[in-house]
Amino acid sequence: MVDPLAEVVGLLQPAAPFSKLVLASAPWAVRRTETGRPFYFVVLEGACRLSIDGPSYSDTITLNEGDFVLIPAPLAFATSSPDREPPREGEATNTLITPMPAGARVGDPQAAVDVRMLVGHCVFGSADAALLVPLLPRWVHVRGERRLATLVQLVGDESRAQRPAREIVMAKLLEVLLIEALRCTGSTAPSPGLLRGLSDPKLSLALRRIHGHPAAAWSVAQLASAAGMSRSSFFEGFGRAVGLPPMEYLLTWRMALAKQMLRQRELAISEIAERVGYSSVSAFGVAFTRHVGMPPGRYSASEDERANAEIEL
Repeated sequence: MVDPLAEVVGLLQPAAPFSKLVLASAPWAVRRTETGRPFYFVVLEGACRLSIDGPSYSDTITLNEGDFVLIPAPLAFATSSPDREPPREGEATNTLITPMPAGARVGDPQAAVDVRMLVGHCVFGSADAALLVPLLPRWVHVRGERRLATLVQLVGDESRAQRPAREIVMAKLLEVLLIEALRCTGSTAPSPGLLRGLSDPKLSLALRRIHGHPAAAWSVAQLASAAGMSRSSFFEGFGRAVGLPPMEYLLTWRMALAKQMLRQRELAISEIAERVGYSSVSAFGVAFTRHVGMPPGRYSASEDERANAEIEL
């Protein structure tokens, strides 16, 4: 059985090369504006509160030791000690932040440390991240997962030690942590996305059909039948849960696969067209150009130019 989430995560190519250790002493509160990059938290010791801004609301979560939070989209957020409300936009925090090697000291530097966190930016290596990230929840909060707890413990041990190749090991551990968080059954924001669609037993059947056979000539009626739903109920339910109409989701996934195959340069454009459901190169070219903004051949050439430029740098 095809795993749609694993396929999306695989295309995203998540990595966590940037991290820092944060030590905090209550009372404290910090607000961070939108950074343009995904963000994560690993609570190594203690507890804190996290508030994540949304389009029209904020989600506030209490984080305890061993918890992991991933914010895939670049959203503003605030954190605080458990005895304080995270500051809202425009509110002054008046919390002292002191730089320290490989991190920061928050609050009174002479007071006892109440919480130790590893925080940082993660990156998605895929050129299709802008298309794929909206399929993920606004945030993912994982607690009580044995595998993830083991990873958090390893990350914590590595953050305290000064072993050779420490930064490389930390980056690899955090990369696995990101993937484990995305595929686990932790709580997520109540926002449309792939996880919400997969949590619906009927919609998940249609999503697995799309990912298992992206080249098939799917129609809304066929996908509704696969889900055991009426056409109208399926169309409305799919859009509400996933955030995209069924045919737009299918097109998005086909184009993401096509772009990956074009970057790999292992198949002719005619073969790529066939693998993503187009009976002719011209039909594929029209759809690809409309979706991506340039023909497949030019896209492939532009990727070569970009790769060569990176090598020269």
